[in-house]
Amino acid sequence: MSTHRAGRRTSKILFIATALALTGCASDIMKNYVGQPVESVVLDYGPPTAVVDLGQGERAYQWRQVSTSAVAGTSSGEVRHTKHGTVYEETETPGYIERQECFYTFYARASGGRWFITNFRRPKLECE
Repeated sequence: MSTHRAGRRTSKILFIATALALTGCASDIMKNYVGQPVESVVLDYGPPTAVVDLGQGERAYQWRQVSTSAVAGTSSGEVRHTKHGTVYEETETPGYIERQECFYTFYARASGGRWFITNFRRPKLECE
């Protein structure tokens, strides 16, 4: 990995960490739903992507979020003096599309004909 690409990745990670510190992490938001009916999450984020019956009056409700972003390419160059004259050498790093897939899972228990959230699974670090 070039030092330029490593520097870009480091600055991206720093930006994400800063954004998360300012907005709070997904787990903080998710814990606010514990004790509430599943409909609370549905009203805020739409229907779940998957519902898994865990047996014994328990279910897992899962929401999937996919985000994409374009990462711009870069170009840099330097002038080199050789015995045959001056040469300009250019280095290009192509842009790319970055795709992030996150899953948010709540556990719920049946009570009085409704489902109430009892716990949640922490999303992977990149999704916090």
